[in-house]
Amino acid sequence: MKKWIVVLFALLPSLALAAGGNVHLDKANNDLSDQASLQNGAKLFMNYCFACHSTQYQRYERVANDLGIPVDLAKENLVFDPEAKIGDLMVNAMPQKQAAAWFGAAPPDLTLVARVRGVDWLYTYLRSFYVDPSRPFGVNNVTFPNVGMPHVLEELQGIPTPIYETQVVDGEEVQVVVGTETNGRGELSPSEYDDAVRDLVNFLEYSGDPVKLERHALGWWVMGFLVIFTIVVVLLKKEYWRDVH
Repeated sequence: MKKWIVVLFALLPSLALAAGGNVHLDKANNDLSDQASLQNGAKLFMNYCFACHSTQYQRYERVANDLGIPVDLAKENLVFDPEAKIGDLMVNAMPQKQAAAWFGAAPPDLTLVARVRGVDWLYTYLRSFYVDPSRPFGVNNVTFPNVGMPHVLEELQGIPTPIYETQVVDGEEVQVVVGTETNGRGELSPSEYDDAVRDLVNFLEYSGDPVKLERHALGWWVMGFLVIFTIVVVLLKKEYWRDVH
């Protein structure tokens, strides 16, 4: 009984993260076989996220090879540190102590964020920022209330404003933010922005499990081997036991 209690408490943090509260999560519908999507996601991550968030368990060269990007092109467009080598880990230059002072907490490494939070949560989160003058960076988030992160993709999406809905909480009517809408002045249309976010989330899913497609493909070969092996064993068993029966 004690062992089950220990296991339950060990799983509680991960269950809480996966749940993501009571917010409705939109489907990301990622496709890890879409190389063009992964390449665009890598570009977006390096240009908009990497200044604060590392992916310290990846290497530039491995990413370039997996995503079909020529190494020299990757070094020219994805490696911003002039002293970094193509075989280095993808670690940014932001000091952790200063980052904690600026943001209240050091920005986390994002290598495994898709496995911890889930791709649907990430997809919804990056499309749920809205203007909130009361917050330090002037924005809040429907999926992650009181978020401590600026809306780094604002130039792509435009300025998002909240959509309110009147709800009854503890017997009183209150205005609750249930969605967002943009002013249409971003570099991308709403549908294009959704596609860009999907590409970024696709890249983060790849980052958390770079061999996922290879593992799944290998799994079919293993299952096929087990089926053939089972047939051979059954026929062999019949042959050995023929005289007995």
